[in-house]
Amino acid sequence: MSDMPDPKAKAVPTGRTARAVRMGGLASGLLGSAAMTGAKHLLRGQRPSPRDLLLTPSNAQRLTHQLSQMRGAAMKMGQLLSLEAGDLLTPELAAVLRPLQSQAHVMPPSQLKTVLTAAWGRNFMKQFKRFDVRPIAAASIGQVHRAQTRDGRDLAIKVQYPGIRDSIDSDLRNLASLMKLSGMMPKDMDLALFLEDARQQLHDEADYAQEARNLQRFGVLLRDDPDFIVPDWHADLSTKDILAMEFVPSEPLDTLEDAPQDRRDHVADALIRLFMREVFAFQLVQTDPNFANFRWQPGSGKIVLLDFGATRAIPAPLVARSRAIVSPALDNDLDGIAQALTDLGLLSDALPKEVRREIMDMVALANGPMLQASGFDFGNTDLVASLRDRGMALGRNRAIQHIPPTEVLFLQRKAAGLFLLATRLRARVNLRQLFEHAA
Repeated sequence: MSDMPDPKAKAVPTGRTARAVRMGGLASGLLGSAAMTGAKHLLRGQRPSPRDLLLTPSNAQRLTHQLSQMRGAAMKMGQLLSLEAGDLLTPELAAVLRPLQSQAHVMPPSQLKTVLTAAWGRNFMKQFKRFDVRPIAAASIGQVHRAQTRDGRDLAIKVQYPGIRDSIDSDLRNLASLMKLSGMMPKDMDLALFLEDARQQLHDEADYAQEARNLQRFGVLLRDDPDFIVPDWHADLSTKDILAMEFVPSEPLDTLEDAPQDRRDHVADALIRLFMREVFAFQLVQTDPNFANFRWQPGSGKIVLLDFGATRAIPAPLVARSRAIVSPALDNDLDGIAQALTDLGLLSDALPKEVRREIMDMVALANGPMLQASGFDFGNTDLVASLRDRGMALGRNRAIQHIPPTEVLFLQRKAAGLFLLATRLRARVNLRQLFEHAA
Protein backbone atom coordinates (compact mmCIF):
# COMPACT_ATOMS: atom_id res chain seq x y z
CA MET A 1 0.00 0.00 0.00
CA SER A 2 1.46 3.34 -1.06
CA ASP A 3 1.13 7.08 -0.47
CA MET A 4 1.36 9.01 2.78
CA PRO A 5 -1.70 8.74 5.06
CA ASP A 6 -4.12 11.64 5.31
CA PRO A 7 -3.29 13.73 8.42
CA LYS A 8 -7.03 14.42 8.85
CA ALA A 9 -7.95 10.73 9.01
CA LYS A 10 -10.36 9.79 11.80
CA ALA A 11 -11.29 6.22 12.74
CA VAL A 12 -14.94 5.35 12.18
CA PRO A 13 -16.67 4.59 15.52
CA THR A 14 -17.90 1.00 15.28
CA GLY A 15 -20.56 -0.86 17.22
CA ARG A 16 -24.04 0.36 18.12
CA THR A 17 -23.12 1.00 21.74
CA ALA A 18 -20.07 3.09 20.90
CA ARG A 19 -22.03 5.11 18.37
CA ALA A 20 -24.95 5.61 20.78
CA VAL A 21 -22.50 6.83 23.43
CA ARG A 22 -21.02 9.26 20.87
CA MET A 23 -24.50 10.55 20.03
CA GLY A 24 -25.37 10.83 23.72
CA GLY A 25 -22.21 12.78 24.32
CA LEU A 26 -23.12 15.09 21.46
CA ALA A 27 -26.58 15.70 22.98
CA SER A 28 -25.06 16.40 26.39
CA GLY A 29 -22.54 18.77 24.86
CA LEU A 30 -25.21 20.69 22.98
CA LEU A 31 -27.46 21.00 26.00
CA GLY A 32 -24.58 21.86 28.33
CA SER A 33 -23.37 24.58 26.02
CA ALA A 34 -26.92 25.93 25.73
CA ALA A 35 -27.26 26.03 29.53
CA MET A 36 -24.03 27.98 29.92
CA THR A 37 -24.99 30.39 27.15
CA GLY A 38 -28.45 30.84 28.69
CA ALA A 39 -26.95 31.66 32.09
CA LYS A 40 -24.76 34.35 30.54
CA HIS A 41 -27.75 35.89 28.77
CA LEU A 42 -29.83 35.83 31.96
CA LEU A 43 -27.10 37.67 33.82
CA ARG A 44 -27.37 40.39 31.17
CA GLY A 45 -31.15 40.48 31.53
CA GLN A 46 -31.79 38.77 28.18
CA ARG A 47 -34.20 35.90 27.50
CA PRO A 48 -33.24 34.16 24.26
CA SER A 49 -35.36 31.31 22.86
CA PRO A 50 -34.25 27.70 23.45
CA ARG A 51 -33.57 27.34 19.73
CA ASP A 52 -31.25 30.37 19.76
CA LEU A 53 -29.38 28.88 22.70
CA LEU A 54 -28.95 25.51 21.00
CA LEU A 55 -27.96 26.74 17.55
CA THR A 56 -25.03 28.90 18.51
CA PRO A 57 -22.09 28.91 16.07
CA SER A 58 -20.10 26.67 18.40
CA ASN A 59 -22.95 24.16 18.72
CA ALA A 60 -23.54 24.17 14.97
CA GLN A 61 -19.87 23.38 14.44
CA ARG A 62 -20.00 20.68 17.11
CA LEU A 63 -23.00 19.00 15.44
CA THR A 64 -21.59 18.91 11.91
CA HIS A 65 -18.12 17.91 13.17
CA GLN A 66 -19.43 14.96 15.17
CA LEU A 67 -21.78 13.72 12.44
CA SER A 68 -19.02 13.93 9.82
CA GLN A 69 -16.72 11.92 12.12
CA MET A 70 -19.36 9.26 12.77
CA ARG A 71 -20.19 8.89 9.07
CA GLY A 72 -22.73 6.19 8.25
CA ALA A 73 -26.44 6.79 8.76
CA ALA A 74 -25.86 9.65 11.19
CA MET A 75 -24.07 11.69 8.54
CA LYS A 76 -26.20 10.45 5.64
CA MET A 77 -29.41 11.33 7.44
CA GLY A 78 -28.11 14.84 8.00
CA GLN A 79 -27.47 15.06 4.27
CA LEU A 80 -30.89 13.70 3.36
CA LEU A 81 -32.68 16.04 5.75
CA SER A 82 -30.80 19.05 4.41
CA LEU A 83 -31.69 18.09 0.82
CA GLU A 84 -35.12 16.46 0.91
CA ALA A 85 -36.66 17.94 4.02
CA GLY A 86 -34.86 21.26 3.94
CA ASP A 87 -38.15 23.12 3.56
CA LEU A 88 -39.66 21.21 6.49
CA LEU A 89 -36.91 21.87 9.03
CA THR A 90 -36.19 25.10 10.80
CA PRO A 91 -34.02 27.27 8.50
CA GLU A 92 -31.35 27.24 11.22
CA LEU A 93 -31.14 23.45 11.29
CA ALA A 94 -31.13 23.24 7.50
CA ALA A 95 -28.17 25.65 7.44
CA VAL A 96 -26.36 23.61 10.11
CA LEU A 97 -26.82 20.33 8.21
CA ARG A 98 -25.97 21.68 4.75
CA PRO A 99 -22.16 21.42 5.17
CA LEU A 100 -22.56 17.65 5.66
CA GLN A 101 -23.23 17.38 1.91
CA SER A 102 -19.50 17.92 1.29
CA GLN A 103 -17.79 16.86 4.53
CA ALA A 104 -16.40 13.43 5.31
CA HIS A 105 -13.35 12.25 7.24
CA VAL A 106 -11.40 9.23 6.01
CA MET A 107 -10.29 6.04 7.72
CA PRO A 108 -6.72 5.94 9.04
CA PRO A 109 -4.49 3.36 7.30
CA SER A 110 -4.64 0.92 10.22
CA GLN A 111 -8.45 0.75 10.12
CA LEU A 112 -8.43 0.55 6.31
CA LYS A 113 -6.01 -2.38 6.44
CA THR A 114 -8.26 -4.19 8.93
CA VAL A 115 -11.25 -3.84 6.60
CA LEU A 116 -9.30 -4.98 3.53
CA THR A 117 -7.76 -7.93 5.38
CA ALA A 118 -11.22 -9.08 6.53
CA ALA A 119 -12.46 -8.91 2.93
CA TRP A 120 -9.47 -10.25 0.98
CA GLY A 121 -7.25 -12.08 3.48
CA ARG A 122 -3.89 -11.23 5.05
CA ASN A 123 -1.92 -11.43 1.81
CA PHE A 124 -4.23 -9.22 -0.23
CA MET A 125 -1.39 -6.96 -1.41
CA LYS A 126 -0.03 -9.81 -3.54
CA GLN A 127 -2.84 -9.05 -5.97
CA PHE A 128 -1.75 -5.42 -6.45
CA LYS A 129 1.12 -3.50 -7.92
CA ARG A 130 -0.17 -0.39 -6.19
CA PHE A 131 -2.90 0.47 -3.69
CA ASP A 132 -3.15 4.14 -2.69
CA VAL A 133 -3.87 4.65 1.00
CA ARG A 134 -5.15 8.17 0.48
CA PRO A 135 -8.70 7.91 -0.94
CA ILE A 136 -9.70 9.79 -4.06
CA ALA A 137 -13.21 10.28 -2.62
CA ALA A 138 -14.93 9.90 0.76
CA ALA A 139 -18.63 10.00 1.64
CA SER A 140 -21.02 8.89 4.38
CA ILE A 141 -21.06 5.14 3.66
CA GLY A 142 -17.58 4.50 2.31
CA GLN A 143 -14.46 5.84 0.61
CA VAL A 144 -12.83 5.15 -2.76
CA HIS A 145 -9.20 4.20 -3.43
CA ARG A 146 -7.28 3.89 -6.65
CA ALA A 147 -5.39 0.66 -7.21
CA GLN A 148 -3.60 -1.27 -9.94
CA THR A 149 -3.64 -5.05 -10.02
CA ARG A 150 -0.68 -7.20 -11.03
CA ASP A 151 -2.51 -8.19 -14.21
CA GLY A 152 -2.65 -4.51 -15.21
CA ARG A 153 -6.19 -3.43 -14.32
CA ASP A 154 -6.60 0.18 -13.18
CA LEU A 155 -9.37 0.15 -10.57
CA ALA A 156 -11.43 2.33 -8.26
CA ILE A 157 -12.01 0.38 -5.03
CA LYS A 158 -15.00 1.49 -2.94
CA VAL A 159 -14.54 0.41 0.68
CA GLN A 160 -17.44 0.51 3.14
CA TYR A 161 -16.74 1.88 6.61
CA PRO A 162 -16.73 -0.87 9.26
CA GLY A 163 -19.90 -1.38 11.28
CA ILE A 164 -21.93 1.07 9.17
CA ARG A 165 -24.43 -1.50 7.89
CA ASP A 166 -25.24 -2.80 11.38
CA SER A 167 -25.60 0.66 12.92
CA ILE A 168 -28.07 2.19 10.46
CA ASP A 169 -31.24 1.58 12.49
CA SER A 170 -29.79 2.69 15.83
CA ASP A 171 -28.11 5.73 14.25
CA LEU A 172 -31.40 6.94 12.82
CA ARG A 173 -33.25 6.45 16.12
CA ASN A 174 -30.56 8.28 18.04
CA LEU A 175 -30.33 11.15 15.56
CA ALA A 176 -34.12 11.62 15.51
CA SER A 177 -34.17 11.63 19.33
CA LEU A 178 -31.36 14.19 19.42
CA MET A 179 -33.20 16.55 17.06
CA LYS A 180 -36.47 16.27 18.97
CA LEU A 181 -34.73 16.69 22.32
CA SER A 182 -32.86 19.75 21.13
CA GLY A 183 -35.97 21.44 19.72
CA MET A 184 -34.31 21.80 16.33
CA MET A 185 -37.20 19.98 14.63
CA PRO A 186 -40.84 21.15 14.92
CA LYS A 187 -42.42 19.24 17.81
CA ASP A 188 -45.66 18.46 15.96
CA MET A 189 -43.96 17.14 12.84
CA ASP A 190 -44.22 13.39 12.23
CA LEU A 191 -41.23 12.22 10.20
CA ALA A 192 -41.87 8.53 10.87
CA LEU A 193 -42.62 7.63 7.23
CA PHE A 194 -39.73 9.72 5.95
CA LEU A 195 -37.36 8.10 8.46
CA GLU A 196 -38.53 4.62 7.47
CA ASP A 197 -37.98 5.31 3.78
CA ALA A 198 -34.60 6.88 4.55
CA ARG A 199 -33.71 3.79 6.61
CA GLN A 200 -34.52 1.56 3.64
CA GLN A 201 -32.49 3.75 1.28
CA LEU A 202 -29.50 3.62 3.62
CA HIS A 203 -29.69 -0.17 3.79
CA ASP A 204 -29.86 -0.20 -0.02
CA GLU A 205 -26.81 2.08 -0.30
CA ALA A 206 -24.88 -0.13 2.13
CA ASP A 207 -25.71 -3.19 -0.01
CA TYR A 208 -22.74 -3.23 -2.39
CA ALA A 209 -24.04 -6.36 -4.12
CA GLN A 210 -27.18 -4.45 -5.08
CA GLU A 211 -25.11 -1.45 -6.20
CA ALA A 212 -23.06 -3.78 -8.38
CA ARG A 213 -26.26 -5.01 -10.02
CA ASN A 214 -27.37 -1.41 -10.62
CA LEU A 215 -23.95 -0.57 -12.06
CA GLN A 216 -24.17 -3.49 -14.48
CA ARG A 217 -27.76 -2.68 -15.43
CA PHE A 218 -26.94 0.94 -16.29
CA GLY A 219 -23.88 -0.28 -18.14
CA VAL A 220 -26.16 -2.35 -20.39
CA LEU A 221 -28.79 0.40 -20.76
CA LEU A 222 -26.20 2.99 -21.79
CA ARG A 223 -23.77 0.70 -23.62
CA ASP A 224 -24.34 2.35 -27.00
CA ASP A 225 -25.06 5.87 -25.75
CA PRO A 226 -22.54 8.36 -27.20
CA ASP A 227 -22.81 10.70 -24.21
CA PHE A 228 -22.08 8.46 -21.22
CA ILE A 229 -19.54 6.06 -19.72
CA VAL A 230 -20.45 3.62 -16.95
CA PRO A 231 -17.43 1.90 -15.30
CA ASP A 232 -17.15 -1.87 -15.58
CA TRP A 233 -17.65 -3.98 -12.45
CA HIS A 234 -14.88 -6.38 -11.35
CA ALA A 235 -16.46 -9.32 -9.56
CA ASP A 236 -13.27 -11.04 -8.40
CA LEU A 237 -12.36 -8.21 -6.00
CA SER A 238 -15.90 -7.25 -4.94
CA THR A 239 -17.41 -8.40 -1.64
CA LYS A 240 -20.27 -7.27 0.60
CA ASP A 241 -17.99 -4.50 1.91
CA ILE A 242 -16.01 -3.70 -1.25
CA LEU A 243 -17.07 -2.65 -4.74
CA ALA A 244 -14.32 -2.90 -7.36
CA MET A 245 -14.83 -0.90 -10.55
CA GLU A 246 -12.89 0.21 -13.57
CA PHE A 247 -11.08 3.51 -12.94
CA VAL A 248 -12.14 5.94 -15.68
CA PRO A 249 -9.87 9.01 -15.99
CA SER A 250 -12.05 12.11 -15.82
CA GLU A 251 -12.38 15.58 -14.34
CA PRO A 252 -14.96 17.21 -12.04
CA LEU A 253 -17.87 18.90 -13.80
CA ASP A 254 -16.79 22.12 -12.09
CA THR A 255 -14.00 22.35 -14.66
CA LEU A 256 -16.67 23.02 -17.29
CA GLU A 257 -17.87 26.26 -15.70
CA ASP A 258 -15.61 28.29 -18.02
CA ALA A 259 -15.91 25.94 -21.02
CA PRO A 260 -17.43 27.09 -24.33
CA GLN A 261 -21.19 27.62 -24.20
CA ASP A 262 -22.03 24.72 -26.53
CA ARG A 263 -20.12 22.26 -24.35
CA ARG A 264 -21.89 23.41 -21.19
CA ASP A 265 -25.22 23.25 -23.00
CA HIS A 266 -24.53 19.72 -24.21
CA VAL A 267 -23.65 18.37 -20.74
CA ALA A 268 -26.73 19.86 -19.07
CA ASP A 269 -28.99 18.71 -21.91
CA ALA A 270 -27.56 15.17 -21.78
CA LEU A 271 -28.04 14.83 -18.01
CA ILE A 272 -31.61 16.17 -18.05
CA ARG A 273 -32.41 13.96 -21.04
CA LEU A 274 -30.98 10.95 -19.17
CA PHE A 275 -33.12 11.71 -16.11
CA MET A 276 -36.26 11.71 -18.25
CA ARG A 277 -35.22 8.41 -19.83
CA GLU A 278 -34.62 6.98 -16.35
CA VAL A 279 -38.14 7.89 -15.26
CA PHE A 280 -40.16 7.20 -18.42
CA ALA A 281 -38.16 4.50 -20.22
CA PHE A 282 -35.87 2.69 -17.77
CA GLN A 283 -38.20 3.12 -14.74
CA LEU A 284 -34.95 3.05 -12.80
CA VAL A 285 -33.48 6.28 -11.41
CA GLN A 286 -30.13 7.08 -9.84
CA THR A 287 -31.61 9.54 -7.33
CA ASP A 288 -28.47 11.17 -5.91
CA PRO A 289 -27.74 14.47 -7.75
CA ASN A 290 -24.42 15.09 -5.96
CA PHE A 291 -22.18 16.83 -8.49
CA ALA A 292 -19.36 14.40 -7.66
CA ASN A 293 -21.42 11.57 -9.19
CA PHE A 294 -21.01 13.10 -12.65
CA ARG A 295 -17.58 13.66 -14.16
CA TRP A 296 -16.29 14.89 -17.50
CA GLN A 297 -13.87 13.16 -19.85
CA PRO A 298 -12.27 15.87 -22.03
CA GLY A 299 -10.76 13.47 -24.57
CA SER A 300 -13.99 11.69 -25.52
CA GLY A 301 -16.39 14.46 -24.52
CA LYS A 302 -18.38 11.91 -22.50
CA ILE A 303 -19.93 12.15 -19.04
CA VAL A 304 -18.78 9.50 -16.56
CA LEU A 305 -21.55 8.25 -14.25
CA LEU A 306 -20.56 7.16 -10.74
CA ASP A 307 -22.26 5.84 -7.59
CA PHE A 308 -25.39 3.78 -8.16
CA GLY A 309 -26.08 3.06 -4.48
CA ALA A 310 -29.11 5.40 -4.41
CA THR A 311 -30.75 3.80 -7.45
CA ARG A 312 -34.48 3.20 -7.11
CA ALA A 313 -36.96 1.33 -9.28
CA ILE A 314 -39.94 3.52 -10.17
CA PRO A 315 -43.33 1.77 -9.97
CA ALA A 316 -45.56 2.07 -13.03
CA PRO A 317 -48.26 4.17 -11.25
CA LEU A 318 -45.65 6.79 -10.28
CA VAL A 319 -44.33 6.82 -13.85
CA ALA A 320 -47.88 7.50 -15.08
CA ARG A 321 -48.45 10.28 -12.51
CA SER A 322 -45.12 11.83 -13.45
CA ARG A 323 -45.93 11.74 -17.16
CA ALA A 324 -49.32 13.34 -16.45
CA ILE A 325 -47.65 16.66 -15.69
CA VAL A 326 -45.93 16.89 -19.10
CA SER A 327 -48.89 17.81 -21.34
CA PRO A 328 -50.37 20.52 -19.08
CA ALA A 329 -46.89 21.95 -18.62
CA LEU A 330 -46.41 22.17 -22.40
CA ASP A 331 -49.84 23.84 -22.73
CA ASN A 332 -49.13 26.13 -19.75
CA ASP A 333 -52.37 24.76 -18.28
CA LEU A 334 -52.01 25.82 -14.64
CA ASP A 335 -55.14 23.98 -13.50
CA GLY A 336 -53.87 20.80 -15.14
CA ILE A 337 -50.45 21.28 -13.54
CA ALA A 338 -52.06 21.79 -10.12
CA GLN A 339 -54.04 18.56 -10.52
CA ALA A 340 -50.91 16.65 -11.57
CA LEU A 341 -48.96 18.05 -8.60
CA THR A 342 -51.82 17.03 -6.29
CA ASP A 343 -51.86 13.51 -7.75
CA LEU A 344 -48.10 13.31 -7.13
CA GLY A 345 -48.59 14.39 -3.52
CA LEU A 346 -46.62 17.62 -3.93
CA LEU A 347 -49.77 19.70 -3.38
CA SER A 348 -52.37 18.90 -0.75
CA ASP A 349 -55.75 20.28 0.28
CA ALA A 350 -54.31 20.36 3.80
CA LEU A 351 -51.97 23.17 2.77
CA PRO A 352 -53.17 26.69 3.65
CA LYS A 353 -54.78 28.41 0.67
CA GLU A 354 -52.15 31.15 0.63
CA VAL A 355 -49.40 28.52 0.45
CA ARG A 356 -51.05 26.72 -2.48
CA ARG A 357 -51.50 30.09 -4.18
CA GLU A 358 -47.82 30.95 -3.71
CA ILE A 359 -46.69 27.58 -5.05
CA MET A 360 -48.84 27.96 -8.16
CA ASP A 361 -47.66 31.55 -8.61
CA MET A 362 -44.11 30.19 -8.69
CA VAL A 363 -45.16 27.54 -11.21
CA ALA A 364 -46.73 30.25 -13.39
CA LEU A 365 -43.58 32.36 -13.11
CA ALA A 366 -41.30 29.49 -14.19
CA ASN A 367 -43.33 27.35 -16.58
CA GLY A 368 -43.68 29.75 -19.51
CA PRO A 369 -40.05 30.90 -19.72
CA MET A 370 -38.62 27.44 -19.06
CA LEU A 371 -40.68 25.78 -21.79
CA GLN A 372 -40.44 28.47 -24.45
CA ALA A 373 -39.73 27.18 -27.96
CA SER A 374 -36.34 28.89 -28.15
CA GLY A 375 -35.04 27.07 -25.06
CA PHE A 376 -34.28 28.20 -21.51
CA ASP A 377 -31.16 29.99 -20.35
CA PHE A 378 -30.25 28.70 -16.87
CA GLY A 379 -27.93 31.69 -16.65
CA ASN A 380 -31.06 33.85 -16.35
CA THR A 381 -30.15 34.86 -12.83
CA ASP A 382 -33.20 37.08 -12.25
CA LEU A 383 -35.68 34.22 -12.65
CA VAL A 384 -33.51 31.70 -10.83
CA ALA A 385 -32.91 34.12 -7.94
CA SER A 386 -36.62 34.93 -7.69
CA LEU A 387 -37.57 31.27 -7.53
CA ARG A 388 -34.86 30.58 -4.96
CA ASP A 389 -35.89 33.47 -2.72
CA ARG A 390 -39.58 32.62 -2.85
CA GLY A 391 -38.80 28.96 -2.19
CA MET A 392 -36.73 29.89 0.86
CA ALA A 393 -39.57 32.06 2.11
CA LEU A 394 -41.91 29.09 1.81
CA GLY A 395 -39.39 27.02 3.75
CA ARG A 396 -39.59 29.48 6.64
CA ASN A 397 -43.38 29.17 6.78
CA ARG A 398 -43.97 26.98 9.84
CA ALA A 399 -47.63 26.53 8.83
CA ILE A 400 -46.46 24.04 6.20
CA GLN A 401 -46.53 20.55 7.70
CA HIS A 402 -47.16 18.61 4.49
CA ILE A 403 -44.62 15.90 3.66
CA PRO A 404 -44.90 14.52 0.10
CA PRO A 405 -44.46 10.77 -0.52
CA THR A 406 -40.80 9.85 -0.18
CA GLU A 407 -40.69 8.19 -3.62
CA VAL A 408 -41.73 11.56 -5.08
CA LEU A 409 -39.20 13.42 -2.93
CA PHE A 410 -36.41 11.32 -4.43
CA LEU A 411 -37.46 12.35 -7.95
CA GLN A 412 -37.85 15.95 -6.84
CA ARG A 413 -34.39 15.80 -5.30
CA LYS A 414 -32.84 14.60 -8.56
CA ALA A 415 -34.71 17.20 -10.63
CA ALA A 416 -33.69 20.01 -8.27
CA GLY A 417 -30.08 18.83 -8.31
CA LEU A 418 -29.98 18.89 -12.12
CA PHE A 419 -31.55 22.37 -12.07
CA LEU A 420 -28.74 23.56 -9.80
CA LEU A 421 -26.13 21.87 -11.99
CA ALA A 422 -27.49 23.51 -15.16
CA THR A 423 -27.58 26.84 -13.31
CA ARG A 424 -23.97 26.48 -12.22
CA LEU A 425 -22.99 25.72 -15.82
CA ARG A 426 -25.11 28.66 -17.08
CA ALA A 427 -26.39 26.25 -19.70
CA ARG A 428 -29.01 26.82 -22.37
CA VAL A 429 -31.33 23.84 -22.74
CA ASN A 430 -34.41 23.37 -24.89
CA LEU A 431 -36.59 21.84 -22.18
CA ARG A 432 -39.65 22.08 -24.42
CA GLN A 433 -38.15 19.62 -26.87
CA LEU A 434 -37.29 17.24 -24.04
CA PHE A 435 -40.84 17.46 -22.66
CA GLU A 436 -42.37 16.96 -26.11
CA HIS A 437 -40.30 13.82 -26.55
CA ALA A 438 -41.59 12.51 -23.19
CA ALA A 439 -45.24 13.41 -23.83
